[in-house]
Amino acid sequence: MYCTAGNCAANAESGRPRMTQELKEAGPTVGHCCVGRLMCDNGIRVITTRKYKATTDSDHRVNIVPNLLNRKFHAERPNQKWAGDISYIWTREGWLYLAVIIDLHSRRVVGWAVSNRLKKGLALQALNRAVALRNPPPGCLHHTDRGSQYCSHDYQKRMHQLKFKVSMSRKGSCWDNAVVDTFFKTLKAELIWRGTWLDPPSLNWSIL
Repeated sequence: MYCTAGNCAANAESGRPRMTQELKEAGPTVGHCCVGRLMCDNGIRVITTRKYKATTDSDHRVNIVPNLLNRKFHAERPNQKWAGDISYIWTREGWLYLAVIIDLHSRRVVGWAVSNRLKKGLALQALNRAVALRNPPPGCLHHTDRGSQYCSHDYQKRMHQLKFKVSMSRKGSCWDNAVVDTFFKTLKAELIWRGTWLDPPSLNWSIL
């Protein structure tokens, strides 16, 4: 009963470790083996990954900067450190792209943008939404990967206007932006992969 209820609370996408933790918080004292058996008995399975599409074009040397964040994901106050990235979502009408900006203090999404085209304007739209919402001070550390959208002249010009400290992941190192990667993985497991999306507008409304 607890296993089924707890799983429903997590949109039926929890794995055994997460399910065990949630059950302990709900009251029952259980172990991983017990939870694994109960999940099996109740027909609860973890949804795995789907289609893959690359969103990062890092094969260039334009406007690349050092990794100032250096995997120090803790922030003592809001608007001290931001992290951004772009991910992909499959619909029956094609790919949809989601750009986000996350405040590393609260781990909340403070800026986002959705489009069916992977252009530099997508990243800028997410950034400008975050700026309008939070009004960050000069010196805010802004970390992304080396994607061409973030290395573009327009995006870096906006960084200069805001007086942000710009930081970028090392090439091929996904762990350098682990907080945003974890957010995308959770979003897809708990929302996206649960259904079949007919078109970008329907998925856009579900995400927002």
